[in-house]
Amino acid sequence: MTDLPHPPPDLPALQRRLAEFAAARDWQPYHTPKNLVAALSVEASELVEIFQWLTPEQSARVMADPDTAHRVRDEVADVLAYLLQFCEVLGVDPLAALAAKIERNELRFPVRPDPDA
Repeated sequence: MTDLPHPPPDLPALQRRLAEFAAARDWQPYHTPKNLVAALSVEASELVEIFQWLTPEQSARVMADPDTAHRVRDEVADVLAYLLQFCEVLGVDPLAALAAKIERNELRFPVRPDPDA
């Protein structure tokens, strides 16, 4: 058996896995928008906690420490999992929402011409 890399799953596949995981444990009654956004906030706070007292220089090197890097990846995964579940429950396409927001920001914050150019 070889250790071939697996292609990264797409967002709908991840959302299905999360929904199946919750359904197998009868967690759907608890996965209301209110509960999911609260859990998302808690997980985002746990990510912030890792960086709370670091200098900018230390924060830039956080992934160099294997233990801290593992914690960062776990918290990123938790944040993304709750965000995807939240989007699934409300019927929000997160990629479409992001694309639309980027477009609005490009209009809202146009690039200013470089006066030295």
